[in-house]
Amino acid sequence: MAELTFKSAPIHTNGELPAVGSHAPDFTLVDGSLSDKTLADFAGKTVILTVNPSYDTGVCMATARGFNARAKDVDAVVLMVSADLPFAQKRFCEAEGLDHVVALSCFRSTFAKDYGLEMVDGPLRGLTARAVIVIGDDGKVRHSQLVPEIVQEPDYEVALAAAQ
Repeated sequence: MAELTFKSAPIHTNGELPAVGSHAPDFTLVDGSLSDKTLADFAGKTVILTVNPSYDTGVCMATARGFNARAKDVDAVVLMVSADLPFAQKRFCEAEGLDHVVALSCFRSTFAKDYGLEMVDGPLRGLTARAVIVIGDDGKVRHSQLVPEIVQEPDYEVALAAAQ
């Protein structure tokens, strides 16, 4: 169980992020056409997972915009993951012109639990904590960051450097 804060109040996740150097757990997420996407769909590519509670919040929106702006400069696929329904993710991406990221929903998967990101207490319990995980083209975790304060953005530069 990991601890982070939400507006300075402690909250916990169901586990720990995958360790750097370990094989990334497989996942099944849902895209805008309601099709399943797995880690195997991105085999041979470096993957940046930017995980957020909901793109209906200002910090999550800023994080999506931040990765979209930087994604064109890296040789990696950026997957923005949240529990939002794919329809809401699609509307958000279209409204914001986010075309360098792929929105995927964990609404019908075990992704949050498998990656140790399900918040188990606090007002956002049941949603994913904010995190960034970089998975190399060999399927191994190169970088992982559980953002310590849920209302803060992640460290973009460290994540992008790990993707190189």
